Amino acid sequence: MIVKTKFKDLFVVINKNHKDKRGYFKELISEKKINKNFPFTVMSYSKKNILRGLHIQKKNPQGKYISVIKGKVFDVSLDLRKKSKTFGKVFTIILSEKNNKSLFIPAGFAHGFCSLDKENYIVYNCTKYRNRKSEIGINYNDEDLNIKWPIKRPIVSLKDKKNISFKKYKQHSNE
Repeated sequence: MIVKTKFKDLFVVINKNHKDKRGYFKELISEKKINKNFPFTVMSYSKKNILRGLHIQKKNPQGKYISVIKGKVFDVSLDLRKKSKTFGKVFTIILSEKNNKSLFIPAGFAHGFCSLDKENYIVYNCTKYRNRKSEIGINYNDEDLNIKWPIKRPIVSLKDKKNISFKKYKQHSNE
């Protein structure tokens, strides 16, 4: 089932589990159902309290389909599409193995999450390949964004500690 949000083209997919005494079978994505192609799939593993993001590729932005196959994350999408009615607004959701929700984030959004369980495995299906030279990040704790992260002391990479402010991003994107 697809659930629309107030953000244009950003939607939640509620996946079905087919359970029996052996375990379960879950369909994570159907390109036909959501009309998107995903040539690039990656996976990440995060221990509890890891915070990643907010990441975006400036020159070749990716749409992302996010699924948690084990664990639970607080997922954040920041709309950076200049002409969008929701520019600068944040969408948050809990994604977990148990709630069977996946999220499609269209190109033009920054993305990040924090891990809430001991072990968290996240699969990203991307509409474009990664371009390391085009990557930038926005501070997860930017005052202008006022994101209510559910953890007090996140573990953040050195790279993400160097992310820029939302204000600085807006200045550079207008140049």
